[in-house]
Amino acid sequence: MNQEKTKNRLSQLWISLYGNLKHEMLHQFIDDLVLHEQFNESTANEEGWYKDAIVYSLYVDLFNDTFKGLTQKLEYLEGLGVNCLWLLPVLDSPMRDAGFDIRDYRSVRKSLLDLPTNAPEEEAERLFLQFLDAAHARNIKVIFDIAMNHVSEEHHWFQEARKGKDNPYYDYFIWSDNDRGYPEARLLFKGMCPSNWEKAGNQYFFHRFFEFQPDLNYRNPRVLIEMCQNLLYWVSQNVDGFRADAIPYLWKEEGTTCENLPQTHTIVQFFKTVLDFVRPNTLLLAEACQKPKEVVKYIGDGKECNAGYHFPLMPMIYKALALHTRQPIINTLNPAVTPSIAHESQWFTFLRCHDELSLERIYVSEEDRKLIHEQYCHTPHWDFRMGEGISARLAELMEHNADKIALAFSVMLSLPGTPILYYGDEFAKKNDEAYYQQQIQFTGKNDTRFLVRGKIDWDHVATLLSNPESTGYKVFTKLSAMIAVRKQFKAFGRGTLEWLEMTDEKEKPVDNVLSYARCFNEEKIIVLQNLSPDPVFIKAAILKNCAGKKDRLGKICPDRNEKNGIILSPWAYYWL
Repeated sequence: MNQEKTKNRLSQLWISLYGNLKHEMLHQFIDDLVLHEQFNESTANEEGWYKDAIVYSLYVDLFNDTFKGLTQKLEYLEGLGVNCLWLLPVLDSPMRDAGFDIRDYRSVRKSLLDLPTNAPEEEAERLFLQFLDAAHARNIKVIFDIAMNHVSEEHHWFQEARKGKDNPYYDYFIWSDNDRGYPEARLLFKGMCPSNWEKAGNQYFFHRFFEFQPDLNYRNPRVLIEMCQNLLYWVSQNVDGFRADAIPYLWKEEGTTCENLPQTHTIVQFFKTVLDFVRPNTLLLAEACQKPKEVVKYIGDGKECNAGYHFPLMPMIYKALALHTRQPIINTLNPAVTPSIAHESQWFTFLRCHDELSLERIYVSEEDRKLIHEQYCHTPHWDFRMGEGISARLAELMEHNADKIALAFSVMLSLPGTPILYYGDEFAKKNDEAYYQQQIQFTGKNDTRFLVRGKIDWDHVATLLSNPESTGYKVFTKLSAMIAVRKQFKAFGRGTLEWLEMTDEKEKPVDNVLSYARCFNEEKIIVLQNLSPDPVFIKAAILKNCAGKKDRLGKICPDRNEKNGIILSPWAYYWL
């Protein structure tokens, strides 16, 4: 976007939010923005790079202690097939919410760089750039989390704001004389926070997350400018993108749920316009835990985020495996549920992440929530938010069945979207009970999500991966093969989806086989998956030339039998 178009676009968005308030502030910001034009021309990322990405999500300290340790493991990640790292919170934080409580937007936590807290910022910056250079040398992109809705109560802005109404930072936050404002805003941390208001002195401040994370007040235009400048700082350091944490909540309005408001979309458009001008194809990834019809508003027309998580698809994969039926997945990806998005936009898909297996009623029915919870919450203390989630790793949820874990990966890796792997799931990492108990003591919160985090013991991993009989070895081997094939074909990240119906010997549809074609230009990959723990007989003309031959994953497809069909083994999958 050229200078004049950028200026006009930013001015339009500003006026829709603030009228003519502080217009001189906008003009100064635009003048500063123009200084980035040379950077823009020299560092633009390739268009749509995130569509072909294999994303690996990790906590630096839990993965391998420091950025130096992470750098030492880049060869391992490259070998797995990873070409994009999503760094879970790395910015300076008191760590009461795993780093989502940001204390300083311009500083990486010194401990992650093996530096004392009083080390010069210049040294910290140098070491972080050293890591980025090492990742980029292996063609691995790097994105990280940035919470735009709230800060830590230890952030300089809030420490100043609580001094009183005369402080210039007071209006960076939302204050009230009582705790009765925004009554329609749902409580996000039920069972852990009793209210969205917290008392500080004689007043209350508003927060959607924990009581130590005050929400920012985007009615104050200075907050918008400050946040843009934070993004610009990291783009100038060569970061490839940002996971925009909790963006549906940015704007608050009395008489509403304070979610997905028009002004929130305007703010996101402002961020995107700034990033597109400074460094085209910088990824802005929407963390909007909403129904697809709401999420597409953040990504659908290319004016806001480049991509967004498909939250509802994840629990429907688990439902499909629990009931051995393809219908939950087909229904979720139906255009009536998941509207189409612009060519340049993308869904991001996942099986597990740093949070719970989310069963929020905002996109999961009460019936589905109950079913999935009963099927997968194998022990009561995995429960999260009173039945609205399950805190367990993939291997635990699948009861350490390597074939079932691999099938789940096959579904995620072959459906439309960009896949995310959560650190450790590639070798069937278990829940970490010791880390969970440790974090309860540290934070004072019984947050079961800590079960799905925890450190990697690399000596133990080496033992697993050298033992062909271990679940870790089996999962790692199968997953590596799928990633290698996926990276050979643009059809997976960019292609169309065509559902294929398999039939039995009586020509009736076989509901427990999930099959589809992924097509892009001359590429066509047929994916065949048995969602059942039992052998399944299927007939299909499309399989005639595949029987008895190797699929793309190097597996021998079953031979046709006397009934002119094939029998799929339990949890079997083929990419043809």
